[in-house]
Amino acid sequence: MLKEVCVENFTFVPVAIAKGVHHIELCDNLSVGGTTVSHGVAAKTIPFCHIKNTKVMTMVRPRGGNFIYNKEEIEIMQNDIVHFKQLGTDGVVIGCLNDSGWIDEDAMLYLLETAKGLDVTFHMAFDQIKHEYQFEAIDWLVKHRVNRILTHGGPSSKSIENNLIRLREYVDFAADQIIILPGGGITDKNLNYIASTLNIREVHGTKIVGELS
Repeated sequence: MLKEVCVENFTFVPVAIAKGVHHIELCDNLSVGGTTVSHGVAAKTIPFCHIKNTKVMTMVRPRGGNFIYNKEEIEIMQNDIVHFKQLGTDGVVIGCLNDSGWIDEDAMLYLLETAKGLDVTFHMAFDQIKHEYQFEAIDWLVKHRVNRILTHGGPSSKSIENNLIRLREYVDFAADQIIILPGGGITDKNLNYIASTLNIREVHGTKIVGELS
């Protein structure tokens, strides 16, 4: 079972690795779903994790709020991807939508071109795609070689246990073409139940190895 823990500062990284995580998702401002981390935190975390044989997925999101970005914000994300590549990140976590409840294809293609050579996770912006478009969105992300989709399976107001039917539909539809990475409410207490119910090999959360503080 590959365990990915999201952390918002370096302090928690050694603790998480000691508890057996395999990936660190590095981000800031978890209270708004995560935003781009500072240069200093990334520059310290990435080499430390590599020494410990732990991969780093770096969130690239210029602000909280919605996932509809203007030209300047997309350019900021492009610059951040270039920067994190130079620092040696293993992957990036991105997601852009338009105001029709669909993927902002132009923005994503621009960022994916910049991210070539990295693992790419499409983050929980996926849960804001219109319900009826989500399977088509999985196909689009597969076609453009995105590696993972991080999803809660439904509104954040619902517990992940209440979203398992929809998550299983994603897993079945993806059929090993792309990794469905459930997150948002997975802990060390319910991890095994959720993983076995969904038949998945990767999980994501802040508490999947318990409290880090």
